[in-house]
Amino acid sequence: MDRIPRIKSATAIGPTQLFVVFEDASERVYDCAPLLDRPQFDLLRNPVFFRAVRVDPGGYGISWNDTIDLSEYELWTNGTAVGTESRPPAQSGRE
Repeated sequence: MDRIPRIKSATAIGPTQLFVVFEDASERVYDCAPLLDRPQFDLLRNPVFFRAVRVDPGGYGISWNDTIDLSEYELWTNGTAVGTESRPPAQSGRE
């Protein structure tokens, strides 16, 4: 693959995990737990805040506020690829 695909949607699926769908229809689960050891990511410990994740314009990353964000590269590279059999149940919520 020549480039990392952009993000189509991101949904919190647990206290620290994100289900991310990319523009090429690939899906990955990204675990934010290792980030929680860093002070700049402390707010992600709040379940309501964590679920408020949004895809940035253009799909080049996700963010929670102006200071907490992750790039499509980080999510693609360190996320775990999943197939449709591992897809979480349909959820209502924000993408």
